[in-house]
Amino acid sequence: MIQVGIIGGAGYTAGELIRLLIHHPEAEMNFVYSTSNAGNQLSKVHQDLVGSLDFEFTDTVNPNVDVLFLCLGHGNSVKFLEANTFSEDTKIIDLGNDFRLEADKVFNGKTFVYGLPELQREAIKKANYVANPGCFATAIQLGLLPLAEANLLNNDVHINAVTGATGAGTSLSATTHYTWRDNNFSYYKPFTHQHLGEINQSVKQLQGDFASDILFMPNRGNFSRGIFATIYTDFEGAVEDAKAMYQAFYKDAEFTFVADDFLHLKQVVNTNKCLIHLHKHGGKLLITSIIDNLLKGASGQAVENMNLMFGLEETTGLGLKATYF
Repeated sequence: MIQVGIIGGAGYTAGELIRLLIHHPEAEMNFVYSTSNAGNQLSKVHQDLVGSLDFEFTDTVNPNVDVLFLCLGHGNSVKFLEANTFSEDTKIIDLGNDFRLEADKVFNGKTFVYGLPELQREAIKKANYVANPGCFATAIQLGLLPLAEANLLNNDVHINAVTGATGAGTSLSATTHYTWRDNNFSYYKPFTHQHLGEINQSVKQLQGDFASDILFMPNRGNFSRGIFATIYTDFEGAVEDAKAMYQAFYKDAEFTFVADDFLHLKQVVNTNKCLIHLHKHGGKLLITSIIDNLLKGASGQAVENMNLMFGLEETTGLGLKATYF
């Protein structure tokens, strides 16, 4: 069994990891680290786990686990790895943004591979260290990469994407309180969201001469989980041409599918799927891309990467179903 350690065990992404791993046939939790909750039952924080397992948070680590998941706030993974040493045989999957960009991927002799399976599957299989993509970045890249591979991103790309409240994490702020979120809608970080760096990086990996702007407007929705992204850019062909291109690009993808009908968010909530829909209007191609931000956008994709790194079937432990209520 793969022995798993989780760092930052009290957050949303760690909670999702725990829920996946307790049902994973090839993995076993070795420790869940949280200095603020050490000694408490996991179910005191992740309350849906009552009756599912008897396990406590700890403030010590086992340096010899097979795989370590870092579920820390952005910028804190580097600090943790500077303060804690693990075996050379321990694989690391970071769910933060510390190692996603080319300029940051090497740390203390460890080279992190960017962990978007639809783009980097073979590299992930050989990797010991993986930087899990951001949630917005996952949805948006999966919407754009087939066009980039065909060298068809030759004009500005316009993106409007909405994320649920869990995208902000568990820490409270003025915009995460129920009284602010309920019956409300707003944008934030217009045109400057931190995920743009990795989006541009992946696009240029496939289309080296990409020089247009990606204009991204992130929004907060008054729902708990999910990302609904709409993307449009110039496209000269028919929608049937685009659909054939996307289906060919994702023909071997385990979790990304091109849908015939217009999409709604509940099709992917509580699954590790990305669904994509294409629509042509005049000279513009509209791409809709939807994911669950905590699963395909975070913990589900992290388990997907773990499976690839350990030579397992990519879908192992990820047979989740959508919830239509």
